Amino acid sequence: MSALRDSVRRFRLRGVNAYLVSDDGDVVLVDAGTPWDRDRMLRGLVDAGLTAGDIDRVLVTHYDLDHVGTLAALGLRSDVPIHIAEPDASYVTGQSKPPIRSHKGLLQRLFSPLLERPTNPVEVVNDGDELGGFVAYRTPGHTPGHTAYVHEQHGVAFVGDMARESDGKLAPTPWVMTANRAENRRSIREFADRCPAVDVIATGHGDPILQYGYGALKRLADRV
Repeated sequence: MSALRDSVRRFRLRGVNAYLVSDDGDVVLVDAGTPWDRDRMLRGLVDAGLTAGDIDRVLVTHYDLDHVGTLAALGLRSDVPIHIAEPDASYVTGQSKPPIRSHKGLLQRLFSPLLERPTNPVEVVNDGDELGGFVAYRTPGHTPGHTAYVHEQHGVAFVGDMARESDGKLAPTPWVMTANRAENRRSIREFADRCPAVDVIATGHGDPILQYGYGALKRLADRV
């Protein structure tokens, strides 16, 4: 685990990132890695002087194997809410399944037997919702329910897989892993218009942009 800010830490997991945020006394987990990341996340929590029982809220950017993988296995308290937008929220609970009409949905269906469903309450996120110091921004495209979370006080935007870092720059997630490429590009442009001028862009894949992150986001929006 490494620190991005005094109150924001990064879990370096199996090809993916998750984040731990101190939010006015609450401990917030943003995304939850793959099903094989449980022990690594627990060690990271210990390094931070915490346990899974100290987590007060989980924010999920989207339903994918590498972002919801430890929700059931991490050892969260039973009352800890999991916040995620629809229709991805229904994929987490099992009330519905990803559509097979897209390559993305087929991949999600293929990997779903590897996931254990959490028993924690799943609370549906809507655009503009305030969750403590976070604001939710719906950014569909990578998945239909993809959502970014911005903590303006900490100066960080958690953008999930809307974009990834490569060689110090932001780029859209490759089309093969994206449900709707055009919609994802539109979400990038709209998010860049709406997002506060944060310092850090915390991506799901690659290294977070730690300085002038808002500028990197605007440059990406200008290219797509």
